[in-house]
Amino acid sequence: MTAQLIKGAEVAKQIREELAAEIAELKAKHNVVPGLVTVLVGADPASQVYVGAKEKTSQELGIYSERHDIPTETTQSELLALIDKLNKDPKINGILVQLPLPKHLNETEVLYAIDPKKDVDGFHPVNVGKLMIGEPDYIPCTPHGIWQLLIRSGVQIEGAEVVVVGRSNIVGKPIANILLQKQKNANATVTVCHTRTRDMAFHTRRADIVIAAVGKAKAITADMVKEGVVVIDVGVNEIGKTADGKRILAGDVDFEAVKEKASAITPVPGGVGPMTITMLMMNTVRAAKLAAGLA
Repeated sequence: MTAQLIKGAEVAKQIREELAAEIAELKAKHNVVPGLVTVLVGADPASQVYVGAKEKTSQELGIYSERHDIPTETTQSELLALIDKLNKDPKINGILVQLPLPKHLNETEVLYAIDPKKDVDGFHPVNVGKLMIGEPDYIPCTPHGIWQLLIRSGVQIEGAEVVVVGRSNIVGKPIANILLQKQKNANATVTVCHTRTRDMAFHTRRADIVIAAVGKAKAITADMVKEGVVVIDVGVNEIGKTADGKRILAGDVDFEAVKEKASAITPVPGGVGPMTITMLMMNTVRAAKLAAGLA
């Protein structure tokens, strides 16, 4: 068996086309323009690339975009004052503070300062709580992207045995919560494995769907999965560089070996990654609709 490739770039393109049409309709019928602001503290090269990609995607879709690049030495009070100003700005529906922040800043306090109605990352405790009880305003972007990949690839989720490897607040916990909800495209039986799981392979071998988010290259091997499994690989790990200095990437799954047993699998790169920014745009559009009383 050679697995079907679940290509995030193709699914993301489809969703972006749907969003562009929805944004155009919001502007034409309701005079509503979704607005997203990114806040970048310091000049971390990777963060600059991420913020630039978010800004570019916003503009392509017709979302109003602002970007605040502020110095590394910005104080906690200065950053909180900026967030307070953005919370009150009616042009802005979504606020994204790029992480990680410089070490002298309190990340938790900053994230909690964002108005939950503008928390398009879905990290505020109010939004985490709403997700837990099955009534989310916003679903965190990477877990939402995983969910959309499963749905749009026709994967049977209801009644499936799902094993999530990783328990982070960003991926592991939210995707587990999404898939166990009593709703359409969920109703799965979910097991969460982590660094203290005694026999991880025991759990992964019985899974219909494995979602790997551990941050360790090729941690999930072929002997850890059953024939016909669906594998979603969230990991992006640098395992070397080419002669011309380009990064060589690997996921959390031993792709070449596992694809021979899986029925479907995401590649790295080109799997989950392209979905994350797209789901941020979806959350921003939803935020604009909620603010306008249209959702």
